[in-house]
Amino acid sequence: MIKIGVIGYGYWGPNLVRNFMEVSDAQVVAVSDLSTKNTDLVARRYPGVKTCNNAKDLIDDPHIDALVIATPVRTHFELADAALKAGKHVLIEKPMTETPDQSRRLIEEAERRNLTLMVDHTFIYTGAVRKIRELIVGGDLGDIYYHDSTRINLGLFQHDVDVIWDLAVHDLSILNFLIDETPSAVSATGTSHVPNSTENVAYISLFFDSGTIAHINVNWLSPVKIRRTVIGGSKKMIVYDDLEPSEKIKIYDKGITVTDNPEEVYKMLVGYRTGDMWAPKLNSTEALSEVASHFIDCIEHSKQPITNGRESLRTVVMAAAATASMKKNGHPVKLGQD
Repeated sequence: MIKIGVIGYGYWGPNLVRNFMEVSDAQVVAVSDLSTKNTDLVARRYPGVKTCNNAKDLIDDPHIDALVIATPVRTHFELADAALKAGKHVLIEKPMTETPDQSRRLIEEAERRNLTLMVDHTFIYTGAVRKIRELIVGGDLGDIYYHDSTRINLGLFQHDVDVIWDLAVHDLSILNFLIDETPSAVSATGTSHVPNSTENVAYISLFFDSGTIAHINVNWLSPVKIRRTVIGGSKKMIVYDDLEPSEKIKIYDKGITVTDNPEEVYKMLVGYRTGDMWAPKLNSTEALSEVASHFIDCIEHSKQPITNGRESLRTVVMAAAATASMKKNGHPVKLGQD
């Protein structure tokens, strides 16, 4: 039985506690939060769980095997580093850290101590995103031409991170999971409409040596909530709408064919193909339940998580590059360079 401690019971913490409570090989034994109001809520909901207002109490507790960190990103590195050095497995809410260097240091610490380090990129564990990857890996879409995503809504405005680190990290992690290629460069533009605040609107473009291009639109200042991704391939195309109650994925047998026949040079070189549309059946298990079960399974069997430290580092690197480009009014930033 893996004994779990949860640090942070604000926005996402209650969902994590609830799901870990339902994992058969895990037991949530303690929760810490700076707010007494939040810890009192834990005590009422889960009378058998210990509560405290200092994360150090959980880090130092020898009876806790693993810590789940659901706190602001500025605290991730310090808490996770201390937890790993205390010999505990760690699951961190996205993004892993504020900087790539911090992420690398956590990865090294976890590997040195043979501990599980996992990041809660929840969308990777949804039935929809897993089905899309299955279709891409199986060759159903052919060559990937583009990945275009929109993630916009009104609020929640964050004080410590810009809209890229809050919303775009979802799409960047999905992109990393679906496309087995690291972009060569990132360009981003954005702005803030609130004095002395971080950027609340951003547009990101990612360029791949294979010719694939990705575009991400994130916005805290939209009158409507949209969570839609369009993926274009040489064989088929996908529309993924996470807000759809059913048929979140629609696969279109549509596309173009390009002739290379010299005799056709004076005619239209592009032909259009229109076929059927269908919506595949998806696994409906709650994604966060999959996250909790996967974390425990990786601890028990010494397995690498799907969203392990090194995979999650790629997302941090891309987000950092996008923010750096945004500060330079869209000047492209090559990945792996300052």
